[in-house]
Amino acid sequence: MPEDTVDLAVVAYRDDEGWRLDTVPDDAVEDVEDLVDALRDVPSPSGALGMVAVDEDFFVLVRLRGDDARMLLSDITAVDEWPLADSVADVLDLPDPEDDDEPQPAGDLTMLADLGVSAIDLAVMLDDPDAYPDEVLSDIAQRLGFGDEFEALIG
Repeated sequence: MPEDTVDLAVVAYRDDEGWRLDTVPDDAVEDVEDLVDALRDVPSPSGALGMVAVDEDFFVLVRLRGDDARMLLSDITAVDEWPLADSVADVLDLPDPEDDDEPQPAGDLTMLADLGVSAIDLAVMLDDPDAYPDEVLSDIAQRLGFGDEFEALIG
């Protein structure tokens, strides 16, 4: 994927002092398996949260805890245009979208519930047609408690 199409690629994880954030290497956002592998390198026993926004079009969340990788694709219609979205759909075993399908999320809306962002909260954020993917990810970061660090990192 061309570097300029990735709006942001961030990994968030917790340690004894709280949330830590870092950027995800460019070569780890080509497909979701590469992203999961990059999250495995994070030095946190409680796992990691990968957040990738692409070309103001869609985002991917991946939460890795041990061998359990939970995923959310913000817009299933992105599968037709973006390899990262297509790889998420493959892992989730989703059917290819039809040409007339409306944008809708796919994956695990409950993945952040134990951190304070319920499935309903996430669904409401995803239902805003005027929100850009990076704005939704920023809102998620705020609700999880690392919004200021997120904003500082992505500039």
